[in-house]
Amino acid sequence: MSTGTGLRATPDTAAFRATVREWLAEHRGMAPRVRAQPTSGDVAQWRAWSSAIAEAGFAGITWPEDASGRGLSYAHLEVWQSECARAGLPDHFGVIGTDMAGPTIVEWGTPEQRERLLPPILSAAEVWCQGFSEPDSGSDLAAARTRAVLDGDEWVIDGQKVWSSFAQWSHWCLLVARTEPDAPKHKGLSMLLVDMTLPGIEVRPLPQITGDPEFNEIFFAGVRIPRDSMLGGRGDGWKVALTTLDHERATHGIALSAHLLSELEAVRRLLRDPRTDGGRAAADADLRDRFAELWTSCQALRVTNLRSIAQLDRTGKPGPEGTIAKLHWSETNQRLAALARDAMGLHALLSGTAAPDHGHWAYNLLRTRGNTIEAGTSEILRNIIAERVLGLPRAR
Repeated sequence: MSTGTGLRATPDTAAFRATVREWLAEHRGMAPRVRAQPTSGDVAQWRAWSSAIAEAGFAGITWPEDASGRGLSYAHLEVWQSECARAGLPDHFGVIGTDMAGPTIVEWGTPEQRERLLPPILSAAEVWCQGFSEPDSGSDLAAARTRAVLDGDEWVIDGQKVWSSFAQWSHWCLLVARTEPDAPKHKGLSMLLVDMTLPGIEVRPLPQITGDPEFNEIFFAGVRIPRDSMLGGRGDGWKVALTTLDHERATHGIALSAHLLSELEAVRRLLRDPRTDGGRAAADADLRDRFAELWTSCQALRVTNLRSIAQLDRTGKPGPEGTIAKLHWSETNQRLAALARDAMGLHALLSGTAAPDHGHWAYNLLRTRGNTIEAGTSEILRNIIAERVLGLPRAR
């Protein structure tokens, strides 16, 4: 069974795919294990892997050439990400930078900011995180209360952010802060570029149900940054943040969907594995029906992503397809992990070398619970689709 790996090939993308496959085959020995995030023990391996990706020209594939990228199409990016997934190999360590912060800097940054900040993202010399969500506002980004007050030639930042992936490894934070306290909440925000090594910043990792400290709290107490450490103008923070979120759900969503198709193929093999619950799974009509439904769902997601890629290549800007894809991916991924659990029976409780899959599905079953929360909860995404895609009245 073929799950499909990308757009209809052109001679250019076919040649690019062959190059990618050859490179991945030659370098797979240096790749870290695929997982949501690295641990303190394998960060160096992730950096080396990402640096090799950049040296080979597979980082910043769609970034403009004058922004340290290759200026290729999103179809080429889809080739790279689908081939990584097919080979069971991870993409770049600094995905917040390559897929979210970087494209935002490309669109909103000054020439000086682009020159200084973009090359280290690609080489993984500098890792980025996002300072968006807050404890009291959750998915309501416009209600952010972290403040930045101008004091001479410096912004002074006070506040707290939460659910910041990679913050414990990061050199920079793309920070949404309130700089205009008297303006309406959407118009009172600005986007700041914060050096994470500055005094007054504390990062507290938050261990998840998987045991990994994947997310973090970030505390800012009198943190001082230069006045020109702003992306866009004062009060543009909401618009800049939407650029970041659109790329998170579209550009980064292409990678997530590629891995979903790879996981679907792994479940197909699992259903046929005689070690799964005494070989019962392949003969179970309910499991077969659930797999067929998930296969159909994954193909629908793939087509939606192809539409998103076409939109990106036409306009250079993500469209609403990214929001639809993120919602669909998160819920499909959860159902896929649940199917794997039911196919494995009691084996699904095992981890490490004791499990037939070395604990892959036990980990995924726990990790996928966060899919419908991160990058916008399913409830928020449904509101966005209703209002911005279907044109329905606002929820409030």
